[in-house]
Amino acid sequence: MTNAQYTTLPQWPNAYPASGATATLKLLNEDFIVTELPLQLPSGEGEHIWLDIEKNGANTAFVAQQLAAAAGVDERDVGYAGLKDRYAITRQWFSIYLPKGETPDLTQLQHPEFKVLSQSRHVKKLRPGDLLGNHFRIVLREVTGDRDAIEANLKAVAAHGVPNYFGAQRFGHDGGNVEQGRAMLAREIRVRNPKKKGIYLSAVRSFIFNEVLALRMQQGLWVKTLPGDVMDEVGRPTGPLWGRGRVSTTEDAQALENGVAERNAVLCDGMEHAGLDQQRRSLVASPQDMSWEWLQADQLVITFALPAGNYATSLLNEILHTTEPDRYTESEPAPVE
Repeated sequence: MTNAQYTTLPQWPNAYPASGATATLKLLNEDFIVTELPLQLPSGEGEHIWLDIEKNGANTAFVAQQLAAAAGVDERDVGYAGLKDRYAITRQWFSIYLPKGETPDLTQLQHPEFKVLSQSRHVKKLRPGDLLGNHFRIVLREVTGDRDAIEANLKAVAAHGVPNYFGAQRFGHDGGNVEQGRAMLAREIRVRNPKKKGIYLSAVRSFIFNEVLALRMQQGLWVKTLPGDVMDEVGRPTGPLWGRGRVSTTEDAQALENGVAERNAVLCDGMEHAGLDQQRRSLVASPQDMSWEWLQADQLVITFALPAGNYATSLLNEILHTTEPDRYTESEPAPVE
């Protein structure tokens, strides 16, 4: 499929029957509250300053730029574990490499879109993925549809989890990041900006994983094992994050994954030549401590925690169909939940 286009994402199958219900997501920033669950807390000593920050209406990269300017360092000296949505209230950790000189008190930094709650020193920089997961409190407004069907899906999700799809925000507006990635890997365009190149590679890699998961969904195999499967640490089947080397599955599982790769040869060959290594990701996302309540007839509040790299929007898609206010901007980076 060397000429395949990816300007529109496919409708990947759901695990549970469609409730037919709809709701508005992120009508207000306070409707989507995310709190990072860190791998560790700062020790109080070291060459890096760690900052516990709450942001409201700002994306992660913007906050990093502001911190770099306030501390007088290059932006590359600012680290964070994950990108968080702009249209939300989120609490996350940042780090700044400041080995020498006086330590600035950044808790005094004034900005309308974020505040520094605390700071402390630590021995290492925060890097992408350096977190246990995220806790979510989500308010769905203007809920319409069959409440019994919504409740049935809520209970199923809480009990059995959801397919661990990468969320639509990973792929850009109308899937544009996947198409840009395809064009880049096919050498139809040249991407010099390393951040954009990384975004496009992540989108392509996530697309292939979702295609493998969707095929297993169609065969009723997202929670069931195939001969030759590679399991995660809790015994659930995994799918490929494509890169160099052979897939680590064997037998039927390998045949399924290689079949998807053959149908997307430009993407998979390109990722291998781009230097990505084969990795694995669980096919199942299991929310922890999930609960919900109806505030009134058309408002539903859902709280839960997910491991790092799992998408709250993929969980919501198994309950009802959500729409967001149209806030798309060309330069907005895709959040990673």
